[in-house]
Amino acid sequence: MKNELQHKIDFKTKPVGSLGVLESLALQIGSVQQSLTPVLKSPTIVVFAADHGIATEGVSAYPQEVTHQMLINFLNQGAAINVFSRHNKIAIQVVDAGVNSEVAPHPDLIDAKIGRGTKNFLVDQAMNAAALDRCFALSGQLVDSIARGGCNIIGFGEMGIGNTSSAAMIMSAVCGLPLEQCTGRGTAISQEQLDHKINILKQCQDFHGPLTDPQAILQTYGGFEIAQICGAMLAAYRNNMLIMVDGFISSAAYLIASQLQPQIKDNAIFCHLSDEYGHRYLLEYLDAEPLVNLRMRLGEGTGCAIAYPIIENAVHFLNEMASFESAGISTKNAL
Repeated sequence: MKNELQHKIDFKTKPVGSLGVLESLALQIGSVQQSLTPVLKSPTIVVFAADHGIATEGVSAYPQEVTHQMLINFLNQGAAINVFSRHNKIAIQVVDAGVNSEVAPHPDLIDAKIGRGTKNFLVDQAMNAAALDRCFALSGQLVDSIARGGCNIIGFGEMGIGNTSSAAMIMSAVCGLPLEQCTGRGTAISQEQLDHKINILKQCQDFHGPLTDPQAILQTYGGFEIAQICGAMLAAYRNNMLIMVDGFISSAAYLIASQLQPQIKDNAIFCHLSDEYGHRYLLEYLDAEPLVNLRMRLGEGTGCAIAYPIIENAVHFLNEMASFESAGISTKNAL
């Protein structure tokens, strides 16, 4: 199938390779769907919200209650992800994976609450094994349901004060990189606050010692939203869906998923390069090429929503653009 797809791409009315990344995207999408005429169906972004015990150590510029407040903003259609998804015709689902407060029932809210935030991984594992299993089970069931509804391309966003610290710890542990290379300013903290953040995270690393097992790393440092994104990505792969990978936090979840299922890369589309400091090094480790660099670092799945029209256009050119033969145009002379 790959050879047939490449032939179809190469014989469109254009010089070979002149559509750049759109050509490799079309090849990837057609290969995943095993089709010369792939289709994107019911694009969906699932946004997971949860709190982190490490936030009590002053690693973020914002108080923890912002997680709950932003969750309500998602439900009220007021966040960036709502705007971008609405205009690009992407469905949104919002999940309480572990917000540190009681959240009133809402018709558009999915309750997958594991607890009221993780434990502080400065002094304990973020979650126990049962909680991690529950994260995988709940998010897997959600993605299975979305797939049964006809969706074949899905992205994941997150909201959780303190989650750049969690992602940095996961990245450092898996990639073997120093925390200074993995840790950024998150919610726009000052240099003094960044130094404090790195110092706290080094103490966490010293407390837990070296970790190599990917699930142990996720259990020790992950947030409930990161663990649920990881489980959701694995379920999306099992359903042979295209997986839109957002920025730094979602890439950290993907990092664990790829350790557990290396073939997931076949289905993964890396939507953008986050302006969060460690993301560039994480993508280099993953040998992943992001579609765009708009200096965004908001999370929420916004990179997926912004990149989706590019993914759409890769499919459109493959399906609709004339070939040299159909258009009656001469191909390049052979030497």
